[in-house]
Amino acid sequence: MSTQLFDLSGKIALVTGASHGLGMAMAKGLGNAGATIIVNNHTPNALQAAVEDYTKDGIKAYGYGFDVTNDKEVEAAIKKIEAEVGPIDILVNNAGIIKRTPLVDMDTADFEKVVKVDLVGPFIVSKYVVKGMIERKAGKIINICSMMTELGRNSVGAYAAAKGGLKMLTKSMATEWAPHNIQTNGIGPGYFATSQTEPIRVDGHPFNEFIIGRTPAGRWGDPEDLQGAAVFLASKASDFVNGQIVYVDGGILATIGKPSNEN
Repeated sequence: MSTQLFDLSGKIALVTGASHGLGMAMAKGLGNAGATIIVNNHTPNALQAAVEDYTKDGIKAYGYGFDVTNDKEVEAAIKKIEAEVGPIDILVNNAGIIKRTPLVDMDTADFEKVVKVDLVGPFIVSKYVVKGMIERKAGKIINICSMMTELGRNSVGAYAAAKGGLKMLTKSMATEWAPHNIQTNGIGPGYFATSQTEPIRVDGHPFNEFIIGRTPAGRWGDPEDLQGAAVFLASKASDFVNGQIVYVDGGILATIGKPSNEN
């Protein structure tokens, strides 16, 4: 099989929230496959630092600050990006937030904020990006979902509701835009070793032991583990893949888990 199937040279990819963490890891995967990266973040300092990081790694990158939940900001930013850099071939809706509060204690405003960023945000950004894709009869949209797209968990009800909704939004986007040669899919990361999870990944920590025991691969994911799925869904290799969620989770969703007394 030719590696040209996965070649993203000449493509422009907008990755929201790609100034750090898993978003940056996926964006670097796209960049290393040849894509020019448009980094989004609403904090100027973080945006500049991220662009410098990509550039240091030999990836062509530009930074644009806008709020993914603000229609006017998004519309203006997309027009500016396409005028200054070029048409957006790949969109990765990665920006998201989580609030860890039991549902019974959660303020309605906080619930709505999570849903707005994690679900409404991808709708808004996609709505403005896809118009150009429809005109060009080509495009790739990747929505970053979660294991909470499929599973519930204490204290993350708002996040799970938003990510579950994002799965169905992904399927609806795929259904509506497939006739225009646009593929819309999702990636569902499992538990990854990032700066945010570092405090709970120490030996002896109950959650660390739980994740290692619950994951058939027996480890936390490395952010680079997401790059293959991102490149696949952004490339010609996935031209007949549409409306799917690819879970990169070390096998967690494939099993009910092993009993604690099993070797």
